[in-house]
This record gives sequence, structure tokens and C-alpha cells, in this order.
Amino acid sequence: MKPQFIEDRITQQGWMKPAEEALEKTAHASVEHPPRLLKNFLHGTWLGHPLHSAIVHLPLGAFTVATILDIMDAGRRKARYAPGADASVGIGLISATVAATAGLADWSHTEQPARRVGVLHAVFNGTATLCYLASWLLRRREQRSAAMGMGIAGWLALMVGGYIGGRLTYTHQIGVDHAQREGPDEFTAIFPEGELPENEPHRAEINGVGILLVKQRGRIFAIGERCAHMGGPLAEGKLEDGTIRCPWHGSRFRLEDGKVVEGPSAYSQPCFETRVRDGQIEVRFAIKH
Repeated sequence: MKPQFIEDRITQQGWMKPAEEALEKTAHASVEHPPRLLKNFLHGTWLGHPLHSAIVHLPLGAFTVATILDIMDAGRRKARYAPGADASVGIGLISATVAATAGLADWSHTEQPARRVGVLHAVFNGTATLCYLASWLLRRREQRSAAMGMGIAGWLALMVGGYIGGRLTYTHQIGVDHAQREGPDEFTAIFPEGELPENEPHRAEINGVGILLVKQRGRIFAIGERCAHMGGPLAEGKLEDGTIRCPWHGSRFRLEDGKVVEGPSAYSQPCFETRVRDGQIEVRFAIKH
């Protein structure tokens, strides 16, 4: 049975819609419009990589270690590895909270069908976290057999959630770099200099690669036109104090070097060197971010 068929059947279930609505309310109340510094932190703008996909390995690893140690203690009169297992569950719960918050921030900018798949991802990961929370409470009461059972159930849910998360990345392209990071190695004419108006974003193209051209105070800037976050058209964006804001989700990039200054994008834009020769704007690929 193909994974896409299974995914389609599950996401079409009636209970998915209220789950999605509940997640939307949570996102709106908590992470949809955070202060700029918090937004950049949650989306991984400061890291140059989505925070969720970077930090999610910590709870996955911690919960896996806890499960292995629990199994190693199974059948023993005295739980030899209990301290390590308990500590691993605690680390997993703390890091899972951060990973979930970052994931919710990323999910708030998705569209269907990825949005519904993201709900399914959250359901399984949330179930796993609740199982490990119950496991941690049972450990506090020295009910280790029950704690191990809850931990194993949580780990199985975590595996399914991780698989769905992989489909979000590789099939639905969530969290990947959407910018076109290619261009001419030598200066190549792209647009007549006299036809480029001041302070007005313009899209030009070389061999299928979109390039954003902006003229400000006599200088000509060129960066990748396709937004690295979700592929939005930066030429339709708004110029703001030496930056361009994506019209889709609000990411802001410096015209000078393409550096991302405000998320949700975690990636900067490719940058091009510019010059004017014989009335033509020429560009060449300059910086690989």
C-alpha cells in the first residue's frame, strides 16, 4: 500500500477538521504574531536552518535512550539504569516543548495539503509527548513497569510522527530552501538600465533563474527573486529601509547581500554582483548562502 494513499485516507477523516481548527486557534494565540526576536528564534532565522527540524532530534534521541534503558532494566529486581532513563525522559519532555513550539510556528504558514498533514504529524507527536509525561509521573511513583509501558507506547507514536514529518519535508517541501541558488559565473546582461525605475522591485530572468532588481539612490541591487521560505515572488513585495518584504509570509531580506533579517524564512537569498555596461544591467552570481 503506497504511503500517499495511506496519508490521503487518514487526512480525509472527519476528526481531522476539528483537530486542525484547534491547532489554528493555538497557533493564532501563541506563535502567529510574536515579537520579531521571538519570531526569528522560533523559525531559526538566527541559525540559518529551521529550528524545528534541527532541535527535534534531541527529544527523539532522549526518548529513544530512555526506552532502551527501560528495556535493559526489564526483569531486574533493582532498576540499574533507572536514573539515566528518568533523566532522559525529563530532557526529552523539555526539548519536545521547544520543538513543538517551533513546529507550530512553521505550521502556521503552511497551506493545504501540507497543512492537514502537519496536523497529523502534531497529533502523533503530541500523543508521544503525553505518553512520556505519563511515564515520567509514573516513575516518580516508582511504578516502573507501567512507566516503561507508557514509554514504549510513546516511542511508537514518535516513530509514526517522525515518518510523517519526513513526508512534510521531502514530499511537501516544508522547511526546505526554495531559492534558486544558481546564476551566471560571468557578468551577463539582464535588463536595460534606463528601464529600471527607482525604488520599484522588478523581476528579470536568466536561463530560467528569477532575479530581483532594485535601484535605490543610483545603486542597483540584485538578489534571488524566489523567496527561500516558500517560493513567494519578491518582485511583488514591499521595499522597507533597504530590505524587501515577501508578500506571502512577510520574510524580510537585505538588498545589499540577501541576508534574512526577519522570519519566517530561515534562509537568506542568493546575491548577485551588478554593473552597468553599454546601458545594460549585468549580473553575476556572487555569494552562496
